[in-house]
Amino acid sequence: MRTIAACGNNCSVCPRYTAITDKELHKVAVLWKSIGYRDVVVSNEEIKCKGCTINNFCRYNIVKCSTERGISNCGMCEDFPCTVIKETFDKTLKFEPKCKRVCSDEEYRILEEAFFNKKENLNKYNKEIK
Repeated sequence: MRTIAACGNNCSVCPRYTAITDKELHKVAVLWKSIGYRDVVVSNEEIKCKGCTINNFCRYNIVKCSTERGISNCGMCEDFPCTVIKETFDKTLKFEPKCKRVCSDEEYRILEEAFFNKKENLNKYNKEIK
């Protein structure tokens, strides 16, 4: 089952969301540092996904807005695509070149599906409500 985050990430394939063991979580923490998502290798507790809630860090400040609007993702918003989500798409794509350089083909494929397709993921929701 696909789980799409407020910003359009595909959680169902995200390594942070799917990691179960400590070894898997540590591998994600190392990968996040190598691609620039983090400055250091963080603890397993810090890297583990805790879901999109108003109490958790949201790199793009999308969760607060979608929560206030009573929607689960930006594709459901009448203002989609707004300036904030367009900036989110741009910020996300800035990580793509480095991911291509440092990731294995399989890691890149997973990250592409998890993060770099967020615009396409949200467009599907937006088409459904119009």
